[in-house]
Amino acid sequence: MRIGVFGAGAVGGIVGGLLTKAGRDVTLIDQWPAHVEKMRADGLRVSGTCGEHCVRVRALHLHEAQSIEQPFDVVIIAVKSYDTDWVTQLAATYLAPGGYAVDFQNGINDERVAAVVGRDRTLGCVVHMLAGMYEPGHVMRTDRGALAYKVGELDGAVTDRVKAFVEMLSVVGATAVTTNLFGDRWSKLGVNCMANALAAISGLGSAEVRAQPAPRRVAIRLAAEAIVVGRAHGYEIGPLHGIPAQKFVDAVADIERPALETEMAERVQALTGGRPSMLQDIMRRRRTEIDFLNGHVSRAGAARGIKTPFNDAIAEIVRSAGVGKLEPDPRNIDKLVEMLPPGWRADLVPVA
Repeated sequence: MRIGVFGAGAVGGIVGGLLTKAGRDVTLIDQWPAHVEKMRADGLRVSGTCGEHCVRVRALHLHEAQSIEQPFDVVIIAVKSYDTDWVTQLAATYLAPGGYAVDFQNGINDERVAAVVGRDRTLGCVVHMLAGMYEPGHVMRTDRGALAYKVGELDGAVTDRVKAFVEMLSVVGATAVTTNLFGDRWSKLGVNCMANALAAISGLGSAEVRAQPAPRRVAIRLAAEAIVVGRAHGYEIGPLHGIPAQKFVDAVADIERPALETEMAERVQALTGGRPSMLQDIMRRRRTEIDFLNGHVSRAGAARGIKTPFNDAIAEIVRSAGVGKLEPDPRNIDKLVEMLPPGWRADLVPVA
C-alpha cells in the first residue's frame, strides 16, 4: 500500500513518521520548506508520549509532487481546514483509481473532501491525541490518552477497508472504528472550541485552560453551545475529553457544575503541557482555524435559530486582531468572563 500524507505537521508528521518506521511505503508532502529540508537532512524526529524516534522519511516539497511516479492507494489529508479544498484537489491527482482519502483534520471537513474524491472514496479520522510542532523536522505527541484515533465511513458502515486502515494505524496509536463519525466529529469540535480558542487568545496551555477556574468556566459554556447545536442538527454527541456531553449542558443550567469542574481539573493529568494547535498558529503568526471551529458552531447555530454568544465572542476576538497580530494574554479572557452569570464569577480571581 502506497500512502501519501498531505500535510506533515504535528499530526501528519507523527502518523507518517511512525507508519514509515513500521515499514510502510509513505511519502510526506508539505508546504513548509524548512521542515521538508530538515527531514531530508536529519530525518524526522518524533518524540513525546509516543517515545523517542528518528525516522528517515521520504519528504517532498509541494512543487515536487509532480515527480511522483506511482499513484497512492491512500492519501491522508492533514492540513489546516482552510487548505482542505485545494490540497484535496492536489492529492486526488495522485490517487489511484481504487484508492481513497482519509480526513485527519480538525473541524467538519469530510464532505468537502468527499466532494472532490467522492463519498465512496472517503474515510474520516477523528484525532484524539494532542500533538505539537515547534521547530522544523520535529513533531511530538503531548498527551497520555488511551485512544488516539477513531476512523469511520461517512455512512457509518463497518467495511473491510475501514477495518484494514484501523489495523494499520494502530501501530501509530490506539485506534478504533466508529459508526458515528459525525457525532464524534462534533464531540471533538466541542473540545476544540473550548481548549483551542481559549489557549489561542490567552497563551495558556492545554492543561491550564482546564485547570484554572476562569477559563474552565468559559470552556464549559463554549462546549455546551457546541453540543446543543450539534444535537439540533441531528448528531449524537459523544464524550468530550472523556466527559459525557450532557454534563456540560447540565452545568449551564447549574446542575452539578462544581462536580464537572472537578472532573475537568482531574483529567488534566493525562496532558503533558502541550499547546493546542491554534495557539501554535498564533505563536507562528499564521492564520487560524477559528472560522472552522468556533465560527462553524456559530453558523450552524444560526441555521437552527440557536444563539451561541460565547462562540460568537471568542471568534470575534481572534478575527478582529487580524492574521498574525493577536498577542496571547490571559487578560483577553476578561470579556468572556464578564459574560458569565454573576454566580459563576463570584469567586473568581484574575487569570494568571
